Amino acid sequence: MKKKRGVKKGRIVTFFIIVAALAALIATNVLDHAEEISLGLDLQGGFEVLYEVHPIEEGQEINRSLLSDTVASINARINVLGVSEPNVRIEGDDRIRVQLAGVSDQQTAREVLSTQARLTFRDIDDNMMLDGSDLVEGGARQSFDQYNQPNVTVTLRDANLFGDVTQEILSRDILEERRLVIWLDWEEGDTFIEEYGKEDSKIVSAPAVSQVLRTTNIEINGNFTIEEAQQLAGILNAGALPVELEEIYSNAVGASLGEQAMDAAIFAGFIGIALIFAYMIFYYRFMGAIAIVTLSVYIYIVLVVFNWMNAVLTLPGIAALILGVGMAVDANIITYERIKDELRSGKSTMSAFKAGGRRSLSTILDANITTILAAAVLFYFGTSAVQGFAVMLIVSILTSFLTAVFGTRLLLSLWINSRILNGKPRLFGVKESEISEL
Repeated sequence: MKKKRGVKKGRIVTFFIIVAALAALIATNVLDHAEEISLGLDLQGGFEVLYEVHPIEEGQEINRSLLSDTVASINARINVLGVSEPNVRIEGDDRIRVQLAGVSDQQTAREVLSTQARLTFRDIDDNMMLDGSDLVEGGARQSFDQYNQPNVTVTLRDANLFGDVTQEILSRDILEERRLVIWLDWEEGDTFIEEYGKEDSKIVSAPAVSQVLRTTNIEINGNFTIEEAQQLAGILNAGALPVELEEIYSNAVGASLGEQAMDAAIFAGFIGIALIFAYMIFYYRFMGAIAIVTLSVYIYIVLVVFNWMNAVLTLPGIAALILGVGMAVDANIITYERIKDELRSGKSTMSAFKAGGRRSLSTILDANITTILAAAVLFYFGTSAVQGFAVMLIVSILTSFLTAVFGTRLLLSLWINSRILNGKPRLFGVKESEISEL
């Protein structure tokens, strides 16, 4: 009874109020934050491709400005695919990485991304009559012809220019030469004779000219489905790529494979965290229980911050989250071991708590700062998966420092200052036989 005399019950009540409030906060919205986090293609399936950028004309310099223009053009094309939250970024001096999570038709994605989308109108001898500069920007749209078949309509800047072109073609003596050939991505060496009729021909259509047409609206018919016509119109509106893209790496993950990977990662994470919790309770007793509370808060805060950042969670990101739990536990262990050492030296509970917290702070700071520096290097020099790991690791370390240092000490101090733990070293994992007699 004497040991309990002077116990400040208000501190204990405050502790339980704080824990209850945190538990209520986590229980009510942790699932909402978790579900709102964007998943990478390794978790939900999708398509990733790395392009090397090459100039399309002699003397063209591949610089940062040109790469940024290319990224903007690629993003416009991705809108045609209807992919939400794509990840397109520049890597190095001449590479662009594209990640499209949730894409099922990967071949269509490849075609949409890499096609130059240079529309030209030529005669059957491959002489250019009109090109993309003669078209109104953003003027392509999907429509239907007189037979209710899907087609693409483009708008010209000058009706008289098209009238002159059709008049020149109509003036030719041979009937078979009266064709206006519409090409997509014509290259030097391509010919109408070799390309016309191919299964994957660059010739979109080659209509016969029967009259002079002075109009700004041109119909492109090519036996399209509605989806194909919409896609072509979208690509034309997105504009031609300012460079040539060479695919040097690609990776495709099926949706079912991504789901299995996510389930396995989460299951492994639960096991790892459960083992950590069990170890802390077994070895550090009461202080271990405090650590479990702060670690739970740590995981919640990391998810919230990651959601606020609109970051994409990947398998390496989950690994970094679990590693962050280890870093947070490490900070707790350093503090707790210092407190146990002070208790073994014969100090009171209050003195041991103050001395242990003070002496452990510099060690925790050193460990966290060096890890953050390593993560920063990984982010700066790493590729997409490595950068995702680095971002999650940095967020985890900063959060773990707040929860493991300030959170743990706040909660533990409420019990220490209540005086209810005085003379009870076993609650800290210290046997009475280990305490030095001074």
